[in-house]
Amino acid sequence: MRPAKMAPAAGCGSVRGVWVLLFVLTLARAALALTEQYSALSLLKQRQGPAEGCSAAGEWAEPYSAESDSSFLHFHELDCNTGGSSSCESVLSLNTEKILSQAKLFAEQKRFPFATDNDNTNEELAIAYVLIGNGLYDEAIRHFSTMLQEEPELVSAIYGRGIAYGKKGLHDMKNAELALFELSRVIALEPDHPEVFEQRAEILSPLGRISEALSDLTKAIQLQPSARLYRHRGTLYFISEDYATAHEDFQRSLELNKNQPIAMLYKGLTFFHRGLLKEAIESFKEALKQKADFIDAYKSLGQAYRELGNFNAATESFQKALLLNQNHVQTLQLKGMMLYHHGSLDEALKNFKRCLQLEPYNEVCQYMKGLSHVAMGQFYEGIKAQTKVMLNDPLPGQKATPEYLKVKYLREYSRYLHAHLDTPLTAYNVDMDLPGNFKDHWAKNLPFLIENYEEQPGLQPHIKDVVFQNFESYKPDVQELICIADHLGSMMQYETPGFLPNKRIHRAMGLATIEVMQAVQRTWANSKVRMNGKTRLMQWRDMFDIAVKWRRIADPDQPVLWLDQMPARSLSRGFNNHINLIRGQVINMRYLEYFEKILHFIKDRILVYHGANNPKGLLEVREALEKVHKVEDLLPIMKFNSKTRDGFTVNTKVPSLKDQGKEYDGFTITITGDKVGNILFSVETQTTEERTQLYHAEIDALYKDLTARGKILILSAELGEVDAVCNLILSLVYYFYNLMPLSRGSSVIAYSVIMGALMASGKEVSGKIPKGKLVDFEAMTAPGSEAFSKIARSWMNLKSISPSYKSLPSISETFPTLRMMIEVLNTDSSHCLKKTIVVV
Repeated sequence: MRPAKMAPAAGCGSVRGVWVLLFVLTLARAALALTEQYSALSLLKQRQGPAEGCSAAGEWAEPYSAESDSSFLHFHELDCNTGGSSSCESVLSLNTEKILSQAKLFAEQKRFPFATDNDNTNEELAIAYVLIGNGLYDEAIRHFSTMLQEEPELVSAIYGRGIAYGKKGLHDMKNAELALFELSRVIALEPDHPEVFEQRAEILSPLGRISEALSDLTKAIQLQPSARLYRHRGTLYFISEDYATAHEDFQRSLELNKNQPIAMLYKGLTFFHRGLLKEAIESFKEALKQKADFIDAYKSLGQAYRELGNFNAATESFQKALLLNQNHVQTLQLKGMMLYHHGSLDEALKNFKRCLQLEPYNEVCQYMKGLSHVAMGQFYEGIKAQTKVMLNDPLPGQKATPEYLKVKYLREYSRYLHAHLDTPLTAYNVDMDLPGNFKDHWAKNLPFLIENYEEQPGLQPHIKDVVFQNFESYKPDVQELICIADHLGSMMQYETPGFLPNKRIHRAMGLATIEVMQAVQRTWANSKVRMNGKTRLMQWRDMFDIAVKWRRIADPDQPVLWLDQMPARSLSRGFNNHINLIRGQVINMRYLEYFEKILHFIKDRILVYHGANNPKGLLEVREALEKVHKVEDLLPIMKFNSKTRDGFTVNTKVPSLKDQGKEYDGFTITITGDKVGNILFSVETQTTEERTQLYHAEIDALYKDLTARGKILILSAELGEVDAVCNLILSLVYYFYNLMPLSRGSSVIAYSVIMGALMASGKEVSGKIPKGKLVDFEAMTAPGSEAFSKIARSWMNLKSISPSYKSLPSISETFPTLRMMIEVLNTDSSHCLKKTIVVV
């Protein structure tokens, strides 16, 4: 199973999948690196959200001074920001005289909470608060306790003792319980003080009691709204993944105090996590206007640009963050991952190595270091790094990281690849060689718990790693081949948010396109091909396998496997290729272009359903549907029928060309939820054995017809034959897209087959895929193969192929082994940019 299908030249799956978790956790802690601190929260070390707020001196003093004057919790920070103050001295140097001196000052100015009208009592209270301020928590607790023995309901002492328990550390549950008990007593005695509710919320939130913390902050806001309180509550909503409500709170906070870079950052993050990338970018830029050296804003801006697919802007933002702090681990990690998924493996590796110098146990950097080495053919270093990740066993009760779950699959696959580096590609088959359960678990991203699994042999010393090849070391005709491949691959790039250009994928799939062209031409000329150790006529799967082998080696992290080659038991249950279009408040921006098209289809199916099952209510449903303009508007429609109240599914159908009037199952659209923000809008294809056989029969028939037409075309080259061949190619791939027979990469693999087969027919694709369009979704949402062919041809801008293609070297003969494939993917092609590739 997979969360989302790969698309042409997209590189990474959804960045978002791995990075979002990292981003939520690291940026929720990001502000801790700054000098801002929450006013009423600063006494607690255990923070779950960003620590920010007031300071009395330095760069943060002025913007927050308006919120700082009423809180006793700043007495220590206020004093320590004035040069030479005695309260800034080491606790060890404190003596009774100094404590009493500070206490007298605080008592006179009543710079602590719930001061009384009795000067002597205030001095005693101030002593205990000075002890808290200087880290002497146990001493402060004893002092407050002595006072409470004489006056049990002395609110300031109860409050102070609660704060001291919190300061001792919430890792000890006893401290947390005592702190909460004392603060609750204060609230019972003095229910109208917002700072007490805020303080209790700060203790509740790191304990995971978020709903209670939110309730306390809401009460504090009702008593006395402030920018700080809205910001704090917004942070908790953000951690709870209620991004829309969090956005409202950050917006209110900024309306009360517009100069808050962290609130502006978090406002941007609420946009980011809902897929609203352009709005997020504007917020991050606004945060940088307020604080020019804000590293986390630059880092967030870089990641937002990366999600948009803007490599240059993302690189610039990450670089600015590193100029401010060259040792910023999170930025090094994110920049390295972006470079890997851009195909710049050597540059990515430098970032991962630097990350590990600073943070040796960083699992993400360790995993990505191993992956980068393996992708470049440096197996010894790669497997060494992978093994280090495997040693990081999760502690009991601790959730395993995604890297830990994936690393054993990668290590086993790396060993397999290394063992076959110099074996002719025609002599072995990944789908046949790898154990069935291994493939099944890997494709479904399951924990590596495989019974009776026999590990791949370790690295053999006589098989050396891949050595870097200079571009100049290739013959001129091979250099031209590489440059043309880069150009062809770039034609497959999606110009849609979420798809980062990947030059390594571009080259791999460009080479695949040329090899498909050459293989199809040989087939049409009655030549046989050598596949899996046998010589025979090429079948349609062989044509796709050419692209599969290039896609596999371009990124060994992703299992590109034929689903019908999985164990029979797994195939009988089906593989669900699932894509969330809307999940909760998160919109998948990749597919936004298709929301309206899918919505119209759903509305039509709802009318058909009610016409058959609820004819009396059909008019009411029809009127309601006329008001539906977005997916969320469908929620009230679901209430019209008891069977659809909690959600419904709609199935698309794919008409057969082979058997007129027959239809196959397409994909399933599911909508569930009860309100906006709690909705799941998804599509999935279920690749069962029965469904696969039906599609294979359709593709077999089309391929047979294509081969026959291709043989005629070789002899006649009449315009009508070319047009018929073009339609057959697009029809064949239409069914491939709707079948989705691979665990990853179906989209780019299919498009490279389209381009290569068309080139074999004498036509070349010269037009790029339109902005916002996805070829696989064009096929999946088209009413039939003819409609898909018409749409695809509208942007392909087919033209006659250049005669120079005939003189290109044979791909299969030039790169007959895995080693040679990796070498050509590694080689620098900057020379290609200096000379224009003109194919006329």
